Amino acid sequence: MIHTVTFNPALDYIVRLDELTLGEINRVNYERILPGGKGVNVSIVLGNLGHESRALGFYAGFTGIALENMLAQFGVTCDFVKVEKGMTRINVKAKAKEETEINGIGPDIQPADIDALFAKLDELAAGDILVISGSIPSTLPDDMYERIMARMEGRGVDIVVDAMRDLLMKVLPYKPLFVKPNNHELGEIFGVELATREDVVPYAKKMQELGARNVLVSMAGEGAVLVAEDGSVHASPAPKGELVNSVGAGDSMVAGFISGLIESGGDYATAFRWGCCTGSASAFSADLATRAEVEELLARSGS
Repeated sequence: MIHTVTFNPALDYIVRLDELTLGEINRVNYERILPGGKGVNVSIVLGNLGHESRALGFYAGFTGIALENMLAQFGVTCDFVKVEKGMTRINVKAKAKEETEINGIGPDIQPADIDALFAKLDELAAGDILVISGSIPSTLPDDMYERIMARMEGRGVDIVVDAMRDLLMKVLPYKPLFVKPNNHELGEIFGVELATREDVVPYAKKMQELGARNVLVSMAGEGAVLVAEDGSVHASPAPKGELVNSVGAGDSMVAGFISGLIESGGDYATAFRWGCCTGSASAFSADLATRAEVEELLARSGS
């Protein structure tokens, strides 16, 4: 079973308007509400690819109820912890000549809520996959990733981590199944600029030396790189297509890699191709990738 954790999920209120003028009434010409959060995106795409997952995290208030209902419509099994204080955040994404985002705060998570999440995580068994991704809200301790990794240690659970800087670096000693920084995040960690796939490889290997079993690096239009635990290195340009929406592309790559790994019986080359094509399929669509879209890109790339 695959499980995802989103510490601070959201309702993303997406609007488009010709021009955004501060201090004035602005009328939109397009609006849509979608579930938000990196782990939530992973669960949605996994479902689109035919793999069931269980979405964990926190929710609160009427917005939290709306989020759960919306995710149910996407076929996602939710098992969020209900928080009594505050509400699930609303993130406003205003797309005009420039894109402006206003992100909400999220619920006031208490120690008892954290214990409830840990109780749900304790249900995981050997052979399960756990995806932890995204930022940590201010009401959670900043070592949440480490605490979860330590709690899962020795249980035979494969853990995937998609996080930035210290959140990522501090979990490497726990040997996650794979991590997925992008090239800019990887460069920030080591204080270098990584512009090409060739640039990325030695620094992905450094991250592997620090404990990550596999390092998958997304590079937007430049493609991706995988340094795998079997010693192989895979690099690929991005599939060709028109960029429609980059939001969720990295999360889609994570879901695609997991799907490919499961369906191929652990073949990293296949998992890498699935990851690349799933991320691109989401980028080329207004919605998150479907299996048909991914298979079309795989066929076009000769995979």
